[in-house]
Amino acid sequence: MAGNERALKALTLVHRTPQEALRALSLLDLEFVADESWNRSLVERLQAVAAGARDDFRDVRIEVYPDSAFARRVICHCRRIAHGRTLTYGELAARAGSPRAARAVGNIMAVNRTPLVVPCHRVVARAGHIGYSTGERLRGKLRLLEQEQLASPWDGTCGTGRQ
Repeated sequence: MAGNERALKALTLVHRTPQEALRALSLLDLEFVADESWNRSLVERLQAVAAGARDDFRDVRIEVYPDSAFARRVICHCRRIAHGRTLTYGELAARAGSPRAARAVGNIMAVNRTPLVVPCHRVVARAGHIGYSTGERLRGKLRLLEQEQLASPWDGTCGTGRQ
């Protein structure tokens, strides 16, 4: 994680080693200190989620990237997607007030610097396709969605909000 007293700036997941995670953060060109004591309570919450707990992280202040009015709306609505549910890029675009901006939503999700806190794994392509992730990102997204589906009681909607 990278952040300061005001907000979480970045969070990186799905790395084989701590060194790979630090390298990924360094590529974001952020000023941060590799200090395990920074925001220890958030670390504990993230560890609990990795162990199967639920947490919507809506109280965690983040630095929005890219910083635009549209990105802020998209991220705000993405953070409201319930545990165990998904929205399509188009549905999220509509909720953010721009129903024809599915591709722009995809671009914002692709550069999300705070996964889990901004649950971009819950945003999928239309017709049930997972989306545009590949490699480790795709495996991580699938793993998170599976974990949430298993932890959520079935309500007849298959996680998409549709019957």
